[in-house]
Amino acid sequence: MEKKRLLMLVEIAIFASIGLVLDKLTFSMPQGGSVSFVMLPIILMGIRWGLTGGLTTGFLIGALQIAFGATIYHWAQGLLDYGVAFTVVGFAALIRKPLLNATKGAKRRIILWVTLGTILGGVLRYMAHTVAGAIFFAEYAGDQNPWIYSIIYNGTYMLPAIVLTAIAASLLFTSAPQLFKEA
Repeated sequence: MEKKRLLMLVEIAIFASIGLVLDKLTFSMPQGGSVSFVMLPIILMGIRWGLTGGLTTGFLIGALQIAFGATIYHWAQGLLDYGVAFTVVGFAALIRKPLLNATKGAKRRIILWVTLGTILGGVLRYMAHTVAGAIFFAEYAGDQNPWIYSIIYNGTYMLPAIVLTAIAASLLFTSAPQLFKEA
């Protein structure tokens, strides 16, 4: 049991580091936000180890981004944009049980569950960025409603990031089914 826990912690550390690197390989938006594969390691760890693995990996990625020079204007904005936003991607682990059952079936079921988990984690991240944007970056909205502005602005990078991550995760899990097994 202790070896299993140690393995999980080692994998969390490795995949948090990979997530930080993937976040640097991005298409960045002019006022912040980027399209990257940063959610992929979080989703992988959530599916592999459950909520603990996913949430911890997401939290560490957010903490590492802060440590390596995140753009923070207010402590609460930093907490939402980095701490909360990346941690909640780990909730993709909620589809773990039905996904493990789907591994006995067709690849379409695997793709369906991986995509649903990615959408769940991605939408929760999108919501965190939207709240931070509406509250802390309202001045960029001009005469528009800051909530509508934040929903649209964050959607311009979050929706493509969710779609690309869902595709990459589906390809990864259908081509490497051994990832489903808790090591």
